[in-house]
Amino acid sequence: MIQYYLYKLGQFLVQNLPLRLSYQVAGFLSDIHYYLSARDRRCVKNNLRVILPAPVADDELARLSRQVFRDFAKYLIDFFYVTGKIDKAYIEKNVVIKNLEYLPQVLKKGKGAIVLTAHVGNWELGGFIISRLGYPLIAVALPHKERSVNNLFNEQRQSQGLTIVPNNVAIRECIRGLRGNRLVALLGDRDFNATGEIMDFFGKKTRIPKGPAAFALKTGAAIIPAFLTREENDHFTLTIEPPIYPPESPTEQTEKEILRECVKIIEGAIRRNPTQWYMFQKFWID
Repeated sequence: MIQYYLYKLGQFLVQNLPLRLSYQVAGFLSDIHYYLSARDRRCVKNNLRVILPAPVADDELARLSRQVFRDFAKYLIDFFYVTGKIDKAYIEKNVVIKNLEYLPQVLKKGKGAIVLTAHVGNWELGGFIISRLGYPLIAVALPHKERSVNNLFNEQRQSQGLTIVPNNVAIRECIRGLRGNRLVALLGDRDFNATGEIMDFFGKKTRIPKGPAAFALKTGAAIIPAFLTREENDHFTLTIEPPIYPPESPTEQTEKEILRECVKIIEGAIRRNPTQWYMFQKFWID
């Protein structure tokens, strides 16, 4: 229940304090988390060593690691802050959108689209914004082990127009959504079921979820990569990448080829925003 009360504290902060002050309090709490959680700190440092383009000194690695914790704290504040606030005025003031035209372009084909994102930036807020722009999302979510936390997050998501699908029934519901010409959002950087494809990710082996490629091949839907990342002024940029269309005549290697393209795009998003990749677990296969 500790996590539930921590999340409720975050919700209380944004409902009772100015956003800037909420960020400051969250930053203070994130520093405590950084110093008290040796496991999380070790995982973040190990991940940064892999994704950074060159080795860094220990003090710089520590600084970047603390920033990961601070950026994640802001992610949580934003998640709870947006209830009832995401409208066109909020988006125009706080979000730069790149390449929105890809969404209607793909949906004109009538096969829906798979929105590919990752644990980069604020994927939750990105989904809220896309939904408020007139493109309601079906989002696959791993149920939290604590029901109270799961309900808290899903209530927040549903209040912003998202349809939440638990991963244990995701295949059926995602195919139904795509055949209904809807958007289905999937996280493509972490395999939660140990059934993913073993692939190179930043030059090391890990399991990559097969879902984006499998759904594209099953339904003919295009994959649209999209990432919402934080800027220095605490505004955001929503970047929508060119669609990945599945071939009409796939081969046995097509799924892997699509996954490699997805991995390349996700690597690029992480490389541009290394402290906004929120991966607090061991990620690579030894």
